[in-house]
Amino acid sequence: MTGNFHLRKASARKSGHQQGFSLIEIMVVVVIMGVLAALVVPNVMDRPDQARAIAAKQDIGAIMQALKLYRLDHGRYPSSTEGLEAFVAEQGKGSRYMDRLPHDPWSTPYQYLNPGVHGEIDVFSLGADGKPGGEGADADIGSWTR
Repeated sequence: MTGNFHLRKASARKSGHQQGFSLIEIMVVVVIMGVLAALVVPNVMDRPDQARAIAAKQDIGAIMQALKLYRLDHGRYPSSTEGLEAFVAEQGKGSRYMDRLPHDPWSTPYQYLNPGVHGEIDVFSLGADGKPGGEGADADIGSWTR
């Protein structure tokens, strides 16, 4: 029995000697995590802008459908001076076209031109910066960019 006790005591000393990670092991893990973060973070950071652009395109599609219904009923699109409000507030008790006029994902009203620059009519958002033109999140999103 005393022989087994000495073996256990010796193996406990060996395992007790390696209780932590070496500096090199920790540095390798940190480098791997840094590489993964460099690959993943840029993809995740673009998602909110992509989601806003998709939401704007969907809103513009819904507005265009409402405008087409308005045209079927009235034989014309609303003028630029009438604006998009013409088919939302019609008849004072609600509209057959849209319940409410949405704002773009940047909380700005959608723009409307009749006649349009890109088509018979244009419905568009000026993007994140609220100015014509731009690139990326600042780019205009319109009925012509579906």
